Amino acid sequence: MGAPKGRPIFLSSLILSKRVEYFKTNYIIMIYVVAWAAVIATILGGLFAIRFRDKLHLILGFSAGAVLAVALFDLIPEAIDLTAGTHNLQTVSLFIAGGFVAYLLLDRLFSLHTHEQENCCKPNHKGELSAMTLILHSYLDGLGIGLAFQVSPTVGWIVAAAVLTHDFSDGINTVGMILKGKEDRRKAFKWLVADALAPAVGVISTTYFSVSGPTLGIILAVFAGLFLYLGASDLIPESHHRHPTIWTTIMTISGMAVLFLAIRLAS
Repeated sequence: MGAPKGRPIFLSSLILSKRVEYFKTNYIIMIYVVAWAAVIATILGGLFAIRFRDKLHLILGFSAGAVLAVALFDLIPEAIDLTAGTHNLQTVSLFIAGGFVAYLLLDRLFSLHTHEQENCCKPNHKGELSAMTLILHSYLDGLGIGLAFQVSPTVGWIVAAAVLTHDFSDGINTVGMILKGKEDRRKAFKWLVADALAPAVGVISTTYFSVSGPTLGIILAVFAGLFLYLGASDLIPESHHRHPTIWTTIMTISGMAVLFLAIRLAS
């Protein structure tokens, strides 16, 4: 009588282990797909900056809306859900503000986006130093994607969609910074490749560790603050520069609307 009872338990554990193995395999595949997509998006942004600089404002406007939508409609709600019972809303809000301020300080110290002051003499605004900081920022973007996939595939893909649009603008900014420093296109392309690989390394690195739900919620809150700064203080002003605001405004609202609908459909 003992043997027959043991068989269902054995079969159940075997099926469970197969399912776990299946989900792990799918998770690894998704991570590598997103990593390559980040590389491609950044490279395309850089090449676009070299060839079609005058049309960038529309893409940057859409990217601003997408990044803001992910922060407001996905990262913040997820952070609140994951920290429920361990951290109150005030604590979550504090980490959101902390993420915003952290990126504000990085931007002020290292000028993470290009500007038109040809005679700028601040050493922190030199092209290579700014490009190096952008590469670090791109690595953190990739880290955010990988951690979002640890919440769920849905959250991972939504965050990935926003980050990929921003990776495109990162490629634009990297090339712009190097070329503005009077360097040649070959050197600009080398920096572009480094920036393209950074988010991929960040995404893949998250396959080697995991964090608890409440800790993940705090991390998502910090990234929400980063995204709010990127959208409101970097991408929107950059998209409006020297261009009529009507079309860039339409593209920003479109970016928010598209990501909002994608989040609603996914959830």
